[in-house]
Amino acid sequence: MDSLTQIVLGASVGEATLGKKVGNKAMLWGAIAGTIPDLDVIGRQFLDDITALEWHRGFSHSLVFCFIAAPLLGWLLHQWHRNRKNEATALQWTWLFFMCLVTHPLLDCHTTWGTQFFWPFDLRIAYNNINVVDPIYTLPFLVLVLMALFTRRGSEKRIRWNRLGLIISSAYMLMTIGFKWYSFKAFELSLNEQGRSYEAISTRPTMFNSILWTANVETQDSFLIGYYSLLDKDQHIEFKGYPKHQERIANIAEKDQIKRLIKISKGWYLTQEKDGKLYLCDLRFGEISGLKDRFVFTYELANENGEWLVKTVDPDFKFSDVPAYLAPFFDRMWGNKDALKIPLIED
Repeated sequence: MDSLTQIVLGASVGEATLGKKVGNKAMLWGAIAGTIPDLDVIGRQFLDDITALEWHRGFSHSLVFCFIAAPLLGWLLHQWHRNRKNEATALQWTWLFFMCLVTHPLLDCHTTWGTQFFWPFDLRIAYNNINVVDPIYTLPFLVLVLMALFTRRGSEKRIRWNRLGLIISSAYMLMTIGFKWYSFKAFELSLNEQGRSYEAISTRPTMFNSILWTANVETQDSFLIGYYSLLDKDQHIEFKGYPKHQERIANIAEKDQIKRLIKISKGWYLTQEKDGKLYLCDLRFGEISGLKDRFVFTYELANENGEWLVKTVDPDFKFSDVPAYLAPFFDRMWGNKDALKIPLIED
């Protein structure tokens, strides 16, 4: 999930693990440990786009990494604090780092991108039950951790505030799993009532909430995209169809970077041709509302000197357009089924 959420989780886990022994240092080092796995983004500065995508939430989000990094960081921190009285042992610091490092990828497993938790095995775990940014998960958790931070070290009240943050955030996470199941059934029912045949369905929550859900539905020649809000007055869902046009890249699908991109997308992709350029769109992360036929993750497939390369395409809207981008989703969340049909930003 987002960096703030991982900092809050790390701080809370650090406090629960070693707060009584070392006080606020447990929260501090827990927060730092909670951000360490995401340092894999540095690779974007040195790697091509495809390799950077493969690295993201790979080794640094694995159980192997936790077992390697935790003892090293625990030993280093113990060496730093070893001359201070009543400090934690190297084993205790190691346990803190392990717990904070391992809970980071376990949380990320619930998002759409997922993690390679069992690296080096080629398996990416993604439950798709919470968005990468969800204030309902993060903000109450943050408030309770801050309340614990400013409460006397080792007191029952401090333990209670921190524990309550872990309980509420975990309970909400369980609720999102229930929301996912409920919305999936709504999508399935609507497809069956409309007599639509399909091969697969993938559902996930939209940005900043777990109320509005979207589904990618694969048919033989196209993908259908629909939205369902838990606040809808009925369970009828309208679907917008996008032709796959995967045949456009049939003759280059085995080229190294394109083959790897198709694997990353798990088959949830279509191609588009615009202004003489060829694009591959990864559907798993949804549409950009208001931009016709545009998706959050879009890649240009370019032939440069006889070699086919993949280039990430940034969404072509300014920061000032962000409210217009988000507004239809929030409007749709409250049950307005026409909200996502209105183009608020011109292509």
